[in-house]
Amino acid sequence: MIKRICLCAVALLACMIDVQAQTQVIAHRGFWKTEGSAQNSITALEKAAETKLYGSEFDVQVTLDGKLIVNHDAKFQGFVIAETPFSKLKKIKLSNGEKLPTLKKYLKKGKKQDIQLILEIKSHKSKEVEDKMAADIVKMVQKMGLEKQVEYIAFSLNICEQLAKLTPESEIAYLNGDIAPAELKKKGINGIDYNQKVLSNHPEWVEEAHRLGMKVNVWTVNKEDMMKKFIDMKVDYITTDQPLETKALLP
Repeated sequence: MIKRICLCAVALLACMIDVQAQTQVIAHRGFWKTEGSAQNSITALEKAAETKLYGSEFDVQVTLDGKLIVNHDAKFQGFVIAETPFSKLKKIKLSNGEKLPTLKKYLKKGKKQDIQLILEIKSHKSKEVEDKMAADIVKMVQKMGLEKQVEYIAFSLNICEQLAKLTPESEIAYLNGDIAPAELKKKGINGIDYNQKVLSNHPEWVEEAHRLGMKVNVWTVNKEDMMKKFIDMKVDYITTDQPLETKALLP
């Protein structure tokens, strides 16, 4: 009887580990390849949640006067965001007619959605600005009670290091693809989020990261053969512009 109970417990544990190890899908800049949506829009976030994905990725820039806004490109509709006050940007509309969203508005809407918010802090030429961005964003996330729902990614190693100090319990992943997982782990960074070419060239980094208890994301995977490849490699997340197609391939 005791032996049977132990065997059942082992089987249950194995199932739990298998479920946890299953690759999940993150919509790149939200689910924007669908009617009425646009990259980094509130609609893209809502549609990603409706599709029941793991996460919706989005990008955060800072204006000249310190306003945090959601947009990918450093330059948008003729304005360099970091050199422009928010007053000149707030009326700009996205391709679906929405106004350029502030981070606060985006997070308020995200809090109502059943989805992880994958927040990319864009790099800045000034370390001082990067440090302030990281501090202001973490403060906003904490004030809104979103610590469990927001996960952070950045190309800037400095930003990742600041996040590791400011919010060590959060999921923090480095994007640039030039550092092995073990070195990032020493810095308190608990994930890698690398381009598909990087992980194709360094498949051993997936195993190394998992051995260290780190998560692995790969971006931006839009072709079916590559989706299958990374699912077979057991990465934790695939970031894609084709979330429905990727989700359909999962076991």
